[in-house]
Amino acid sequence: MNSDENTGFNRPMGMKYSRFLSRLHDDNLFDWYMEVGCRSGDTFKNVRGKTIAVDPFFKVEQNVIQQKPELYIFQRTSDDFFASNALERIGATLSFSFLDGMHLFEFLLRDFINTEAHSGKNSAIALHDCCPYNFRMTTRDLNNLPRGDWTGDVWKLLPILQEYRPDLTIDVLPCKPTGLILVSDLNPNDATLSKNYEKIVAKWEAIELSDYGPEKFYDSFEYVPALEVLAKKTDPFKNIRMTEEGHSVPRFVTP
Repeated sequence: MNSDENTGFNRPMGMKYSRFLSRLHDDNLFDWYMEVGCRSGDTFKNVRGKTIAVDPFFKVEQNVIQQKPELYIFQRTSDDFFASNALERIGATLSFSFLDGMHLFEFLLRDFINTEAHSGKNSAIALHDCCPYNFRMTTRDLNNLPRGDWTGDVWKLLPILQEYRPDLTIDVLPCKPTGLILVSDLNPNDATLSKNYEKIVAKWEAIELSDYGPEKFYDSFEYVPALEVLAKKTDPFKNIRMTEEGHSVPRFVTP
């Protein structure tokens, strides 16, 4: 491997993403939370609001319902989940969503399109693994994945959103190991991405980060420290967090 492999990367070295999410949910109550790509349930167990979890193969060995008033688990792909109209049947308008599904950009793009369409205008969406720190981890070859972290090519979502949706507010957090993007100021009625989906995929599928350039990618944003978000200095959640008043905590009815 070339000794200059890591040249141009700005590796995320902040708080671990799972710790950030845990602290976020400890301090904030969201009406409806959705997570795509859950597997063990570690990242949604601390959620206290109504929760929707989607994964094609769960391996949950812990109490993940905890203080949630409602928990819906769908063991299917995200494409199948959205196509089933489950969100309409539940009556959920998503407040905050965490997308950590298949690490191929067209999958994350579809997940974002579908999630935004079921969110409120004050809602927020988090995208995981969009800040790789070497070229090997960006491979699309599912039969030749690297050891350790694998981001696939979901880094492409950032330049795609910057180009097609400049109306969105995008904050990039240097959460270890591979970054966390918070997208707010959503517009559930905007069809720009869905109308241009085929065009976007055709343009970006063959582009590799080595061709695009990690310098160009990392120069397109400045990291926002995770602690700044937790301290509400940068606050994409200001209009969607609920007050604790009236929030019921499950309790034993009988000894």
